[in-house]
Amino acid sequence: AFGLDSFLEIISGSTLIWRLKKEFNKAPVKQIENAEKKSSLIVGSVLLLLSIYVITVSIFNLVTHQTADTSISGISIAIASVLLMPFFTFKKRSLGKNINSDALVEDGMCNITCAYMAGTVLLGAILTALFGLWWVDSIAALVLVYFIASEGLESLKNGLNKY
Repeated sequence: AFGLDSFLEIISGSTLIWRLKKEFNKAPVKQIENAEKKSSLIVGSVLLLLSIYVITVSIFNLVTHQTADTSISGISIAIASVLLMPFFTFKKRSLGKNINSDALVEDGMCNITCAYMAGTVLLGAILTALFGLWWVDSIAALVLVYFIASEGLESLKNGLNKY
């Protein structure tokens, strides 16, 4: 789920770049509003797809007793995500509020979701290695689904209700 989150974040981020370019290039207000609406819809869809995927993978992992991957590269990426993603979240939310872009504010949730998921991978790997608690990663991911889906629904509502 952590890997898929990164892929979906690329989609979401690309959409926001497209939206911000419109504003930077001084596109007509109607085009910016349309881009904002589409961006909110895409960000919301990405978060809801991620929620569905996390539920599916977590249940599969619980049934089959799968644990978090503990490769050095995977752990390194997870640590980097835990450290960097909150910074990106703060910056996106701050900029989004300054330019009145709900889509950019909502995209910050994709970054914090990445940090939380990386944290659950790290926690799961540590607790599995130390205490054999193979299920912690999947249970923590299922708890995160509530927050991911809530943000996704809010973003979809914003996109549907815009302008």
